[in-house]
Amino acid sequence: MKKFVEIYDTTLRDGTQGEGVSFSVADKLRVAEKLDDFGVHYVEGGWPGSNPKDIEFFKQAAKRKWKNTQIAAFGSTRRKKIAAKDDPQVNLLVAAQTPVVTLFGKTWLLHVKEVLRTTPKENLAMIADTIRFLKKKGKKVIYDAEHALDGYKDDPEYAMATWLAAEEAGADFVVLCDTNGGSLPSEVAAITAAAREKLSCNIGIHTHNDIGLGVANALVAVDAGATQVQGTINGYGERTGNCNLISVIPNISLKMGKRSIPAAQIRKLRDLSRFVDEVANLMPDRRQPWVGATAFAHKGGMHVNAVQKVAQSFEHAKPDAVGNKRRILVSDLAGRSNIVMKAQEMGIRVNNDTPQLKGILAKVKEQEHLGYDYEGAEGSLALLIRKALGRVEPAFQLEAFHVSMHGDGVEHVCEATVKVRVGDKTAHTVADGDGPVNALDHALRKALSGFFPVLKKVKLTDYKVRILNGGTGTAAKTRVLIESTDGKERWHTVGVDENIIEASLQALLDSIEFRLLKK
Repeated sequence: MKKFVEIYDTTLRDGTQGEGVSFSVADKLRVAEKLDDFGVHYVEGGWPGSNPKDIEFFKQAAKRKWKNTQIAAFGSTRRKKIAAKDDPQVNLLVAAQTPVVTLFGKTWLLHVKEVLRTTPKENLAMIADTIRFLKKKGKKVIYDAEHALDGYKDDPEYAMATWLAAEEAGADFVVLCDTNGGSLPSEVAAITAAAREKLSCNIGIHTHNDIGLGVANALVAVDAGATQVQGTINGYGERTGNCNLISVIPNISLKMGKRSIPAAQIRKLRDLSRFVDEVANLMPDRRQPWVGATAFAHKGGMHVNAVQKVAQSFEHAKPDAVGNKRRILVSDLAGRSNIVMKAQEMGIRVNNDTPQLKGILAKVKEQEHLGYDYEGAEGSLALLIRKALGRVEPAFQLEAFHVSMHGDGVEHVCEATVKVRVGDKTAHTVADGDGPVNALDHALRKALSGFFPVLKKVKLTDYKVRILNGGTGTAAKTRVLIESTDGKERWHTVGVDENIIEASLQALLDSIEFRLLKK
């Protein structure tokens, strides 16, 4: 039978040590419930000895029923020269009422002597006494051997003595921690194998990503016999972060073929990643392996042509295995296959024999040369393709517009006037706004909403400007990319001109046209 690998999540503790990462008690409970639903085996809720928020989390967690996960409290071995039963921090671990306690202690003599300022013998006693005390309280004890890799490289005999002390005291797991995140896969594999040879208990691995090897180090440890991997969702953590479970989970199950999180749950991996980013108020990493927006994105024409014929020719796995999807990008690097697959992705009926394909591809390349960027403006691309196919008639015409700004030196007002024609009817409207583009947006939608009520729900949500040829000074060509939404969907459109207002107007008109296509 394939060896089972447990997933231990420390997003709510180690992850929050990352810069810019913070969770309220309510946030932590939401994330814990999501991890439980996903099937994570352990969720480390925090350190009850460090702050009132974590104490409150454990109070709330104790009232809930957990389907798949065991909640773990995190803390340190007892202080030197004091019994575990008399150590307030250790007693808080018991008071947390969790079935699991994760305890960290020192492996590296540097830390024993210079940080704890104690003796190697006392450190061994601190490990053993604390574990025995917690086991007598009925706890499952996971022992995190802090700086295990560095400690072993410094003094293998003493490092092993600390791990054996934990095992003999009753630890259920001894977890080898690459706390400084500077070890190489070859070192991790060798040290894990050495621990596996000497220890009878289960072995885990806890890595950091300081040299970009957090995930790789976790995987080689599993190959060497580790049966628990600790990490965080999206790799949150101190400095450059912890081992990213979003990469570890599919690699263990789908690449290494080991039993861990069921395949049916792994299909929710992208959703899990996005959910935690949302709760943490962080922007998802588009380039994150497996789940990022570009993880299965194809741009080069030759690549897309191959994917169109045989997906696995340029994909290491099926995107839907982790809840992701294939994306085809269209740019000046595109070939016919890019246009076909992108159009089909957008619901436009074309195939390799569509006669207009050559013209569409030529138009895209010409526009990209002029400064347009259709990778980030799929709304404008959809309009370009539909118009080339003769499958769309403009819903309206802009007959005239005027933008002005006036003020008294203290306050400024931007005003836009537009005249639009819909069939044989016209509308002439004026509106103000926070800047000329905002005023134009208001005026256009005001003029058209009487004909197309759906536009009342549309609003501009993002506006980006890039100067394409800055060396020409005020005559520089400008690219404007805007994001619009109707409350349900978002879409992007683009405009290019030497005049920033004209470029903005192009993007705005495309945005409105694109929404009207959806009826």
